[in-house]
Amino acid sequence: MTHIHVMSRHRSSAAAAALSSVFSLCLLNRLVSMDPELNRSFSPSSVTLIVLLLIFSCPPAEGSFKVIGSPEPIVAAPGDDIILPCHVEPQIDVTGLTVEWSKPDLQPDPNDRLRRVEYVHLYRDAREDLDMKIAEYVQRTELFADGLTRGNISLKITNVTFEDQGRYKCFIPKLKGHLKSSIIHLSVESVTETPLQTPAPKEETDVSGDDLSMRYGLITGLCVGGFLMILLVVGAIYLYWRHKRQKQENNKQPVI
Repeated sequence: MTHIHVMSRHRSSAAAAALSSVFSLCLLNRLVSMDPELNRSFSPSSVTLIVLLLIFSCPPAEGSFKVIGSPEPIVAAPGDDIILPCHVEPQIDVTGLTVEWSKPDLQPDPNDRLRRVEYVHLYRDAREDLDMKIAEYVQRTELFADGLTRGNISLKITNVTFEDQGRYKCFIPKLKGHLKSSIIHLSVESVTETPLQTPAPKEETDVSGDDLSMRYGLITGLCVGGFLMILLVVGAIYLYWRHKRQKQENNKQPVI
């Protein structure tokens, strides 16, 4: 549902830019038709082509992608198989990117300062990198291969224990966005009744991130509209100068 909201905001920004472009195109065609010399030099089709090239040459706003995890803690009982929900919005294929799952609260061994950074799960070069995996999580974690093409980077952990509880960080280092990581909390509790199911993520998970995406979309629309308005102003000034000059030349001609 959140993805639908984000897509609608992008479509709104694109629609605003499209309306501005159509208005600018109509006005520019009108100005060209008013000047005979420009009308001979620029056909309506050539003016349309120029405006479309200007629109599509404006680069899209970057930095709109963000990593979003479950805002609610994941509660499980010892022995459960759980999923730590995390995904990228808007949807993007992350099969070619590096995905890191780590425990930020895990303290390094003070007696082994040269020990490498280890991960709960490290996805790199389109496969899991086992060389830097925490030993306690070997053969217990996996990503969803089919979901990676849609930005789903949720992590499945099997047979959870009390030692697994804590904060988990999902991180995509090379994601083009300001929100490249998210924190998910896992709570492992001993229960006598039916274990609680993993809660689904809320529809609205990151208000500031959504506002940031909408802001970049609006900047793109304003960029296109502003550039076209500048083009129209320059064209209007040129037409006015041509008209004034032609009027002055007509006044200088002797009356027979």
